[in-house]
Amino acid sequence: MIERLQPAECFPIAGISAASRGGGLLFVSGQVPLDPSGRLVGSGDFRAQAEQVFANLSVILADAGSGFERVLKLTAYFTDIERDLPDYRVVRDRHVPPGQAPASTAVQVSRLFRPDVWLEVEAIALA
Repeated sequence: MIERLQPAECFPIAGISAASRGGGLLFVSGQVPLDPSGRLVGSGDFRAQAEQVFANLSVILADAGSGFERVLKLTAYFTDIERDLPDYRVVRDRHVPPGQAPASTAVQVSRLFRPDVWLEVEAIALA
């Protein structure tokens, strides 16, 4: 059985579930730096964007009864990986428990869904 999740504390995007749970796994859709009302957080400030992305991930994981200590894989999409990877690591490391780093992939893309969005992160976790 597959369960679709949409926490009230996350901005809903039409046609997309915040996460899907099935077979003991939780698949979290790519999170971007939008607050619950859909406003961009951190325009021109990568670290502020990363903080909002990880806040969104945290809400979804908690809503599903999971957490960063149960994350198996993170995939991060950057518009400028050279500029932003160091700040990403600082923010990520505040959320991921020490010694429990998940498998990770970091990819640079030419653009995300809006030109002022510089980061999107998706996760796979134990449900």
